[in-house]
Amino acid sequence: MSFPSDQGAPMSEDAGHLRRTASALHSFNRFEIKYLLSYQDVPRLREVLRSRMEADPFTVRGGYPVSSLYYDSPSLRYYWEKIEGLRFRRKLRIRNYGERHELTDESPVFIEIKQRVNRVTQKRRVKVPYRLARRLCDEAVLIDHAPEQRPFLEEVLSLIEGHGLRPTAITSYSREAYLGSDADLGLRVTIDHRVRGRDRDFHLGAEVENRLIIPPQKAIVEVKANERVPYWVTDTAARLGMGVVRVSKYCQSIEAFGKAPRSVFHVPVEEDYAVHSKPEHSETARVP
Repeated sequence: MSFPSDQGAPMSEDAGHLRRTASALHSFNRFEIKYLLSYQDVPRLREVLRSRMEADPFTVRGGYPVSSLYYDSPSLRYYWEKIEGLRFRRKLRIRNYGERHELTDESPVFIEIKQRVNRVTQKRRVKVPYRLARRLCDEAVLIDHAPEQRPFLEEVLSLIEGHGLRPTAITSYSREAYLGSDADLGLRVTIDHRVRGRDRDFHLGAEVENRLIIPPQKAIVEVKANERVPYWVTDTAARLGMGVVRVSKYCQSIEAFGKAPRSVFHVPVEEDYAVHSKPEHSETARVP
């Protein structure tokens, strides 16, 4: 199986380390802006994006499924680094693209370290079978994979052991993605629908219920650019009344399940919407 495209220039706070591992990693370095958008305005945004950008080949009506398992310490170190706005912070996660009922031990997934350095978001990841990802991240056993990926895998293991990381939250959603070209090369805009989460049953293929963690009438729009966000994007956001937010899907999930007090960045979900959804493979996503 192939995966949705993502492009960017490799970079790390430790340039020497990354030079040794960049050839083995998918590495991205970007500026990110996040917005909340009412569902009634999604068709208008989609029309603008389709007129200026190419739809990701995996984008179909309703988007493609994305699920991520986040790891954190018992004290929620990574959660608090985000909430407190540390200039250097990071997250460890396993990410799966695809329907959860199709996930097997041999399905390819990504082990990712996503970090923020000042205003720049950096992501490094390797693709491994799901069983190896679980062995490394859940059992803290260094896996025997491609030799050129070993430095990154050792770094993941050092985080797990050094910070006492354990499975903490899962997020899932349907994503539409659009890619820039020519003058907008490197631009990527995504629309995430039906953002859900759970705080238990941490197998990514588990047939269990998830809870909405973003109001169902809202989508999260993420704008990612290598250097600058084009004017037409910010102009479109202003015309559609899109509000800039510091929302983190991981933090939303932590707060939605009462693992931490709701922060000033929390997007409230009405009690009427804080219900369990049906298993995702049987859901019909109502996307404008």
